[in-house]
Amino acid sequence: MNYRFQNLLGAPYRGGNAVITQNTQLISPVGNRVSITDLIKSQTVTLPLQSSTNIRRIAASPDGTFLITIDENNRCHFINIPRRAILHRITFKETVHDVKFSPDSKLIAVATGRLVQIWRSPGFKKEFFAFELVRTLADCEDTVLVINWSLDCKYLLIGSKDLTARLFPVERLNDGFTSNKPFLFLGHRDAVVGCFFGYDKKISDRVDRVYTIARDGYIFSWSYMGDDDGKFDNGEDDGSEPLSPGTPEKDGEGDLDMDGGIRRVVKKRKGFEGKGGNADEKVDYLHRGKWKLARKDGFMQSHAKVTACDYHKLLDMVVVSFSNGVFGLYQMPDFICIHLLSISREKITTAVFNETGNWLTFGCAKLGQLLVWEWRSESYILKQQGHYFDVNCLAYSPDSQLLATGADDNKVKVWNVSSGFCFITFSEHTNAVTALHFMANNHSLLSASLDGTVRAWDLFRYRNFRTFTTPSSRQFVSLAADQSGEVICAGTLDSFEIFVWSMKTGRLLDVLSGHEGPVHGLTFSPTNAVLASSSWDKTVRLWDVFEGKGSVEPFTHTHDVLTVVYRPDGRQLACSSLDGQIHFWDPVDGLLMYTIEGRRDIAGGRLMTDRRSAANSTAGKCFTTLCYSADGSYILAGGSSKYICMYDVADQILLRRFQITHNLSLDGVLDFLNSKNMTDAGPLDLVDDDDSDTEEGVNKQVRTKLGYDLPGSMPNRGRPIVRTKCLRIAPTGRSFSAATTEGVLVYSVDESFIFDPTDLDIDVTPEAVDEALNEDQPNRALILSLRLNEDSLIKKCIFSINPLDIPAMASSVPYRYLQRLIEALADLLESCPHLEFILRWCQELCKAQGNSIQQNSRNLLPCLKSLQKAITRIHQDLADTCSSNEYMLRYLCSASSNK
Repeated sequence: MNYRFQNLLGAPYRGGNAVITQNTQLISPVGNRVSITDLIKSQTVTLPLQSSTNIRRIAASPDGTFLITIDENNRCHFINIPRRAILHRITFKETVHDVKFSPDSKLIAVATGRLVQIWRSPGFKKEFFAFELVRTLADCEDTVLVINWSLDCKYLLIGSKDLTARLFPVERLNDGFTSNKPFLFLGHRDAVVGCFFGYDKKISDRVDRVYTIARDGYIFSWSYMGDDDGKFDNGEDDGSEPLSPGTPEKDGEGDLDMDGGIRRVVKKRKGFEGKGGNADEKVDYLHRGKWKLARKDGFMQSHAKVTACDYHKLLDMVVVSFSNGVFGLYQMPDFICIHLLSISREKITTAVFNETGNWLTFGCAKLGQLLVWEWRSESYILKQQGHYFDVNCLAYSPDSQLLATGADDNKVKVWNVSSGFCFITFSEHTNAVTALHFMANNHSLLSASLDGTVRAWDLFRYRNFRTFTTPSSRQFVSLAADQSGEVICAGTLDSFEIFVWSMKTGRLLDVLSGHEGPVHGLTFSPTNAVLASSSWDKTVRLWDVFEGKGSVEPFTHTHDVLTVVYRPDGRQLACSSLDGQIHFWDPVDGLLMYTIEGRRDIAGGRLMTDRRSAANSTAGKCFTTLCYSADGSYILAGGSSKYICMYDVADQILLRRFQITHNLSLDGVLDFLNSKNMTDAGPLDLVDDDDSDTEEGVNKQVRTKLGYDLPGSMPNRGRPIVRTKCLRIAPTGRSFSAATTEGVLVYSVDESFIFDPTDLDIDVTPEAVDEALNEDQPNRALILSLRLNEDSLIKKCIFSINPLDIPAMASSVPYRYLQRLIEALADLLESCPHLEFILRWCQELCKAQGNSIQQNSRNLLPCLKSLQKAITRIHQDLADTCSSNEYMLRYLCSASSNK
């Protein structure tokens, strides 16, 4: 039961801006969650944290430790990325269009409405009032769209909708002059969506130019001319007369200064000290100097608008993306076009450089597309795209390593569960994919679609090697294959028939008739060749496919049957009906064993268009998908609700409810609607407004259900409705996946990133571990690291032990630390090259702690399964390598003998 959220598949990107930290960590928002992709290891993980609505902007500290997320309700989370914990929360009053950390991570600039607020960045610890407002800049006449810091953290460059960019000093200068007024960069004819500091190539931290980019596709290059001679930095005359060379003169308030042979007085003023603290030095203040428009260039993309841009200061390059799916890479300041390519037909919503500037990241929110492109070699580092519409069906491979998904966008995608990456997409279907099934050999996948075909896919050659069709076109909504893989069955939506094909020949063998409604459930018994089908005609029927005896007496219900599933031992049949009940049948005797009333359990969530409260509404209170656990002791059920219910089959009781999301951007999450949002025209959220999301936000997709839904079933402006369409438990029982509105949620009982500070005292510290290692006490160091539950320290202590001492160490580990140690060993097996060393550890641990492990196998089962999974995978890899080497040696020997 201890399932926790592990990852989100099927939707790598949904909108907002992406950032890259530590040069290889790509952080992107996915709905109201945040996904982190390691571009070197090719792994992605979704943080188990949720915002109240879809995330609009994110910002990461330069060292990659902290992350700021701001959602559509302007609620901000300050997150510690390594610990995956929310440290602080704050809510802004206006819409936030940009947020940036200062280069030293001490300050945070937030563009909220017309204001730019500068906050002091919180630290590692939790504080009562962590955010401290340092300064507010309120000079802009319209909404601030973009902000940028200078490297020395002394200046802010701000772009606004009022067609100007402004250069602000971060610190307030109290010198009695108008020194706090910003410098205005004028001349654009559209909103400024990008502004960047350019730096001198000889002195890397000295600003000598500024680039401003407007939405209409023009970039202005501004060069710094310095301060006026004979004037103060703010442009006011200092009141002194120029002197002839060699004329000695002093002022009581100042000293002499040399400037091209002409002496002039520079008065001492408070706050004008230079780098050395000398008040006599002349300091250039960028916002009070002269700036000259050096160049004005256009990207020449006709009617396309600039949607995202970024600048790399070391390479002096600008990347610009447009609303027509084109992006350009330009060498500045000469404006030389290096690349001008199209990656989609939809607008690109984010474009960003990595730290070294060799990779470019692009995101297209409407297509759910995320790309990382190396512009020098013109090759993809990452290319991921989610399903365009909701995922309808799931299927686990027999070894639980792969997960296949099918959706309304006519595509079938296959994902690697451990890495979270999609490695192949099949797009031959011409209509929505409604059912999937992995064959027992683990090498082929079946998919059924509304286009009237059932296709078989080869997962070695990635091709469609067989297509099953019918004499006249039908719409398939269910799919099953027997254990031997010889017979394929598919249920139809329109003709209410079940078609049977031969897998080897592809020939249609039989057509099973008898149902009087769409056949939405189809499953083979795990122990024999009996096929069970469920239909909207309120019946479940059993068919003997091989003997050809037709249907057995049907199991009748009082309401439409939505789905059917066999228990793994084949001795029980579960089906859900439209009245919210789960019926359990004995398939041999044909007797109803018991029922579970689930209406109250799955109820919850009121739609914007509902006339009744969630408690009184009858719509959607039923289970549309069921799945038994690997041992058949419990069953998972989901439907048109925000809940997934887990029931104990023997006792018919609810064990646990998983709430799949807290995202208020979806419809049906709230149980009670706010009466303040009700107007005469209906709910305020459903009233169309002119200020749409075409500029900053994401174009909201009209997410439909399956093609056979009634028209007008989503009258809420395309706002997605929270639901679970498919549930599948991995054959190993270690995880389960749910196809939901937000994507495919993966829950797992494997090791999770949760810090449990048990058995700690003041002496148990990382310093104590290092001290024990330095004093050659590996046993004490290992116990201390296990008590700390710090993964890196545990692995460090494991490697510090001499191989000859492993048996003694394994016998001295207390039982309560066995789980943590086994989890660390399982993880090392997947990433460490010292296989013999780790396997020796596993062997000695089993020898020394065998009795304890056997007596408490129930508690240690999750970590032991992880260890078994890692050992099996390594064994398979080594077997493949050995067979390949054996073949190569035979070939070389035969080749040498022939010579």
